[in-house]
Amino acid sequence: MTNAATTPPGNPAEANGQLHFPDGFLWGVATAAYQIEGAAAEDGRGPSIWDTFSHTPGRVIEGHTGDVACDHYHRSADDVRLMADLGVSSYRFSVSWPRIQPDGSGAVNQAGLDFYRRLVDDLLAHDIEPWLTIYHWDLPQALEDAGGWPARDTAARFADYAQLLQSALGDRVRYWTTLNEPWCSAFLGYGSGVHAPGRRDAAASVRAGHHLMLGHGLAVQAMRAIRPENQYGVTLNLYAVSPQSDSAADADAARRIDGMANRFFLDPVLRGQYPADVLGDLRQVSDFGHVRDGDLAVISTPLSMFGINYYTRYVVAAADPDIEREPYGRDPSAFPGSEDVQFVSRGVPVTDMDWEIDAPGLLETLQRVHREYTKLPLYVTENGAAFPDKVIDGTVDDQDRLAYFDEHLRACQEAITSGVPLRGYFAWSLMDNYEWAWGYTKRFGLVHVDYESQRRTPKSSAKWYAEVIRRNALPAQ
Repeated sequence: MTNAATTPPGNPAEANGQLHFPDGFLWGVATAAYQIEGAAAEDGRGPSIWDTFSHTPGRVIEGHTGDVACDHYHRSADDVRLMADLGVSSYRFSVSWPRIQPDGSGAVNQAGLDFYRRLVDDLLAHDIEPWLTIYHWDLPQALEDAGGWPARDTAARFADYAQLLQSALGDRVRYWTTLNEPWCSAFLGYGSGVHAPGRRDAAASVRAGHHLMLGHGLAVQAMRAIRPENQYGVTLNLYAVSPQSDSAADADAARRIDGMANRFFLDPVLRGQYPADVLGDLRQVSDFGHVRDGDLAVISTPLSMFGINYYTRYVVAAADPDIEREPYGRDPSAFPGSEDVQFVSRGVPVTDMDWEIDAPGLLETLQRVHREYTKLPLYVTENGAAFPDKVIDGTVDDQDRLAYFDEHLRACQEAITSGVPLRGYFAWSLMDNYEWAWGYTKRFGLVHVDYESQRRTPKSSAKWYAEVIRRNALPAQ
C-alpha cells in the first residue's frame, strides 16, 4: 500500500434538480462500544478506564455511567435492522478492548469475541459493510494501572490486540481504523482530565499522544502482515482554526492551536515528523526523550485510507484576561504549551454542546488535508450535532439536526467537486447514547433512545438521511 489514491469514481454533478454523489459513495452511521453496548460486567468483560472514571463521583454529569447505555449488547440484531431500514451501506463501530482481553493482554475472552462475530455476520447478511474501529477510548483498566498510554508498553499491547482482531475478523471486515481521535485520548484523558482516566499531567499527555501514534503504526504493520488486502487507516478529529483578528498575536495563537489540535498528529502520521514549531511550543513541557530512533518511521507506516472527524471551527485569540475561557476540553491543560490562548465565541448558532455550526470549516479541512498532506482516499468518519430533542406524539422533529447534516453534506459535495477524493460519510450517531463526561444529557442520534424503556424512535433527520442515501444525492438549492 502507498499514500496514493486510486482513480476517483467520477465527479458528482447537478442534474434533475439534485446534487449527486459519486457512484459507490459509502453512506454510513457510526457508534462506539462504551457509548452503546452496556453489559459492562457480563460474559467476562473486564473494567475499562471509562468504567472506573464514570463510577468516580464528580467525573460525569449526574453520575451517569455506561453500565447499561443503549443495551446494544443484547439488542444488536434490532439495531442492525434499524440500519437496514435507513439503507446505510456501512456501519462504523468500535470493539471493546476489555470485552476481548479483560486485562488488556493474554487470552481471548471468547464470549466477547463471539458477540462481534455475530454482529459482523448480521451486518453482512443485511448488505452493510462493517467498518471496525479498534480503539475508541476504552483502555482496559489493568493497562492504565500499569502506566496507560504514557507508558511505551501500551503501544505494544495495542498492536497485539489489533493482530488478534485481524486474525479473528479480517476475513469478513475489510475496513479497519486503528484509533479514534487520539487527541482526545491523550489531551483530554491525561492533560485536562475531563475524560478517562482523568489525569492532569501535561508531560504525560504528550507521551500518551506519541505512544498512541506508535501503537497505531505497529498495529497497521501487524495487521497488514496477516491480510495485506484489507484497508487500514486512522481517524483524527480535525478543526478549522481561525484567528479572531488580523493581529500578529492572534495569528500566532491560531498557529499554536492548529499545531496541537491538528498538526501534532497529522505530521507524524502522514509526514513522519513532528512540526518544528510544535516542538518549540512544547519545549517547557517535554524534551521528547520518549521518542526513540525508528518511532516516526513506524508511525508513518503507509495507509490505504484516512478518516476525518469534524464538528466545529476554533476561533482563537492571544491572551486577554477579560475574555472568559470556554469549558469542556478547552481547559488550557488540554493544549500544553498554549495555556494562554483564548477560545472566542463569535455569536453564531451553536449545537447543544455549545459548538459553533460551521460547515465551511469541513470543506476547508478536507481540502487542506488533501492539498497539504495526502492523496489517500478520505472519509468523513464522524460528523453530527447534539440538540435537545423531545418526543412529541411519538415523533421527534429535529429540523435543526436535519439542517446541520444538509449543510455539512453540501460541504462534502463541494469538496468532491473540487477534486478531494472523499469516498464516504458517516453520520454521528446512529442513535442517542452515552456522551462521555456529559452522560445522557446530550443527544446526537438519528434515532431517539428512551433510556428507561430502550425504545428506539427514528427522528425526522433519520428519514431525511435515508432519502439522501436512496437517491445518492441532495436536493439542489
